[in-house]
Amino acid sequence: MSTRAQLTAHDTVRHSASCTLPTSWGTFQLHVFADAETGKEHLALTLGDLGTDGSTLLRIHSECLTGDALFSSRCDCGMQLREALQRIADEGRGTLLYLRQEGRGIGLDNKIKAYALQDAGLDTVAANEALGFAGDERNYAICRPMLRYLGTSNVRLMTNNPWKIAALRNFGLTVTRIPIASVRTPHNANYLDTKRTRLGHLSTSPHEFNDGY
Repeated sequence: MSTRAQLTAHDTVRHSASCTLPTSWGTFQLHVFADAETGKEHLALTLGDLGTDGSTLLRIHSECLTGDALFSSRCDCGMQLREALQRIADEGRGTLLYLRQEGRGIGLDNKIKAYALQDAGLDTVAANEALGFAGDERNYAICRPMLRYLGTSNVRLMTNNPWKIAALRNFGLTVTRIPIASVRTPHNANYLDTKRTRLGHLSTSPHEFNDGY
């Protein structure tokens, strides 16, 4: 099965509600987008005036309960989420899209099953494939109506994933890539290497942080 995330149009997503959200990084606007096709609700956190001239600092972040909420060191998801929010806060303007696509789109239950297979020796892509999924099942096309609602067409995208860049450019957005650092630990080293070698993720240059290496 292909490891390539889907790039097709996905306009069943509609804005549902908005409110302020005070955080450790600042007070954001929180926007909820409901997907009539999947029943999932995706989020956008915005800071500052997105209508001003210039490109918008943007992070597209897929849900990772274990990394984002439980502080797992098996991946770099929670680390990158915090890094992105800090960068947006430092700039005083930007957007973070939080997509409900747990486990690269396979869901929490299957993700934990994939973790068990990784404990037995498979890499993160082989584990997904052993469960009958592609290495990456995510659909970044859900970003299209979200960014359209926010009036965003020119972005500086914090990512190492070329499929996120391709998806946005496929929808006509102007995209400049900004690498986002990964903290490399003994627990996630194989995970990070697999993302590069099997999923084509780009370098985290200008540097990659190391913890305990």
